[in-house]
Amino acid sequence: MQPVSQTGFRLAPGALDAPAQAVLLNEVLEKAATAPFYRPVTPGGKPMSVEMTNFGPLGWMTDAGGYRYQPTHPATGQPWPEIPEVLLRLWAELADPEVPPDACLVNLYREGAKMGLHQDRDETDFSLPVLSVSLGDTAVFRIGGTSRRDPTTSVRLASGDVCLLAGPARLAHHGIDRIIAGSSRLVPGGGRINLTLRRAGPLA
Repeated sequence: MQPVSQTGFRLAPGALDAPAQAVLLNEVLEKAATAPFYRPVTPGGKPMSVEMTNFGPLGWMTDAGGYRYQPTHPATGQPWPEIPEVLLRLWAELADPEVPPDACLVNLYREGAKMGLHQDRDETDFSLPVLSVSLGDTAVFRIGGTSRRDPTTSVRLASGDVCLLAGPARLAHHGIDRIIAGSSRLVPGGGRINLTLRRAGPLA
């Protein structure tokens, strides 16, 4: 994986080739049929521009009750589908071979969707990295430091790219400035799907 500016941020361009991307996308869409994408709201009541679902024992949530992980889909009340095996293999290869992820946040970015700078800090242990897999349209990803005032840099994440936030970058502020609409034909209807693997619960 290549280092990009912020220490601890690594990028693996094209880690998934086109056939592997298509297979993973089909699995994601099949799982999303039972755990449908929905548009969450922030604790302040503002709808987010992305749609979300989750895979794994725990799923990340935001609503009027705050940010948290929970084991069931907020609309169906059913457990989240299992994390696709290819994602577990990527995690073992690039993130941690000993401790598996227990959460996979799936964000769907249609044209115009974005994600403001934020930190991933709703997990119980920050010693394990965050692994992110991109499918579909290219995203302009921005990353800074642990302080919101730190300088930022941007990098384009294309379909099949995998990036890792570890070490000093584990709590770096990061976000998506914009999606380059039409840069990929992978996702039906256009857009980008991002799959973010984390270990949310205790290690024991």
